[in-house]
Amino acid sequence: MSADRHARITAFLDANGWGGAESRRLAADASFRSYRRLARDGQTAVLMDAPPPKEDVRPFIRVADHLRRHGLGAPAVLAEDTDGGLLLLEDLGDDTFTRLLQRGEPAEPLYALAVDVLVHLHQLPVPAGVPAYDDQRLLDEASLFTDWYLPAVLDRPVTAPARDAFLGAWCETLPVVRDQPRILVLRDFHVDNLMRVAGREGLPACGLLDFQDAVAGPAAYDLMSLVEDARRDIPADLKARLRGRYRDALPGRDWTGFDEVFAVLAAQRHAKVIGIFTRLCVRDGKPGYLHHIPRVWRLLETALAHPVLAGVAAWFERHVPQDRRTIPPCRIAAP
Repeated sequence: MSADRHARITAFLDANGWGGAESRRLAADASFRSYRRLARDGQTAVLMDAPPPKEDVRPFIRVADHLRRHGLGAPAVLAEDTDGGLLLLEDLGDDTFTRLLQRGEPAEPLYALAVDVLVHLHQLPVPAGVPAYDDQRLLDEASLFTDWYLPAVLDRPVTAPARDAFLGAWCETLPVVRDQPRILVLRDFHVDNLMRVAGREGLPACGLLDFQDAVAGPAAYDLMSLVEDARRDIPADLKARLRGRYRDALPGRDWTGFDEVFAVLAAQRHAKVIGIFTRLCVRDGKPGYLHHIPRVWRLLETALAHPVLAGVAAWFERHVPQDRRTIPPCRIAAP
């Protein structure tokens, strides 16, 4: 951390009554954000350090306010320095769903609570200022596969015709997504970003951590993100029950169209994630995500089996044979 950054953080904490508080690093994630828990006089809070220009805390503030106003468990924003990329947040504790599962808690009640949060969320209006999850954004994300993963496993850049064919196959498929109603999509809705908050009941007991990249998009996305987790295997029968719970709570919808969109978004996300995990290693020197890639490939291949993705599946068969669907060598780029 630079001296200027340290001085800005110190001034922010001093101005908001947390100067001199004990500070312990909580977490960093796949972005440039990091978090610290502050403690003083028996109270705690969380400092989000999201340095601009690579990070912007304003979307987090906007979505957190929307979620809390509608009875959902986003942390309260206690203080903000938007220009400096600093937020002081309510401390929701340590009980992420991931940690609870690791401690042996039954999975189904936790996942069921998460599905119930989505059911509630998907009946709410989209807050103003949230960007659309449009074709261009979906294509840009999918192209992380061709721009990062393929060069790593092929040891050469992807040819322009191959990349164009990849994007063309997606363009032929995305209209089924475009036709879906738009709701608020949190984007990274999975057990690492969900918490059980002590002292709360019902939907507010599910703490929500990561939503600064929220968009207006199809309802299938966050449910897919929950049950098709890149970091954790989820039994097929549990996935089926969770999807059934969601359907039962929202009768009268076009579930055939929903299932098509679910498959398309699953394939798009898994391709994106394979690219992101590779980029984290090659560009950012973070190889710790690579071991998840075989799981993500299995999820991607399952999604590609849906008939709606026949064109995209054909591209993968042609350009990424089975022996290339591996963990890429991690050649960290020179700074």
